[in-house]
Order: sequence, then structure tokens, then C-alpha cells
Amino acid sequence: MRVVLADDSVLLREGIARLLEDAGFEVVGQAGDPDGLMLKVRSYSPDVAIVDIRMPPTHTDEGLRAALTLRHDFPGTGVLVFSQYIETSYSAQLLEGGAAGVGYLLKDRVANVAEFSAALQRVAEAGPPWTRRWSASCSGPAGSAAAWPR
Repeated sequence: MRVVLADDSVLLREGIARLLEDAGFEVVGQAGDPDGLMLKVRSYSPDVAIVDIRMPPTHTDEGLRAALTLRHDFPGTGVLVFSQYIETSYSAQLLEGGAAGVGYLLKDRVANVAEFSAALQRVAEAGPPWTRRWSASCSGPAGSAAAWPR
């Protein structure tokens, strides 16, 4: 599976890329900002893009806005938002038009690489996206994997 990875933290980005490659994914591009992300997706047509929420220049919501653009302009590319933050307003916009091919994971809730890999696979295959404790409206015990509300 072909992956583009966007995170402004180079150490985190390189670490995730290495873990993904070790798990059998092909990381075809990496970017530290939304413009680089869009260029990599246009250039390499990945199966899925992993996008951090807060990226340059303002470190507020540039990654989420890029994810929305990806969803609109590249509907064949899955989008996995991977962040330390829960941004419910943009997350709801990501789900417009259906939840297939979209996922949202909190960085500190990923327990192991196999879990992360499985989530990435589901998003790329347009299966049901999920996150851990995405919002109070998610069912399931605290800390368990839950499906996004539909």
C-alpha cells in the first residue's frame, strides 16, 4: 500500500515512516506542511495520506483543512488524520458524504504498530474508519477502539 505522510515534526514523521516501512507499507512521500502534502499526493497518487492537524504556518488547523481538500480533490485517496488534538468541527466535515476512506486517530491512543497498521489498511480500503475515544458520542469502554458515529 502506498502512503504519503504529513507531519511538521521531522522526528515523528521519520519514525512513523520507518515503522510503516517495517510493517510492509510503501511510504512514497513525506511532507512537513500542507503545500508539500498536496504536491506529494498529486505526484504519487497514494492509497492513503496520513495528516497531522496542526501544521505550519500557524500550527492551528492547516492539516485538517488540507485533509478536507484531499477528500474533495482526491476521492480515491484515503485520509487518516493523526493528531494529539480532537477537532470535532472539522472532523464532522470530513465525514460529509460518508465515512468510508476517512479515519481519525489520536497519537497518544495508539497502543501498537499492528493497531495503527490495521487502521491505515481499513482507511485505504474504504472500510469503516475508527478512533479511540473520538468524542463522548462514541460508544464502547474508555480506551477501546470505537467506530465513528454515522
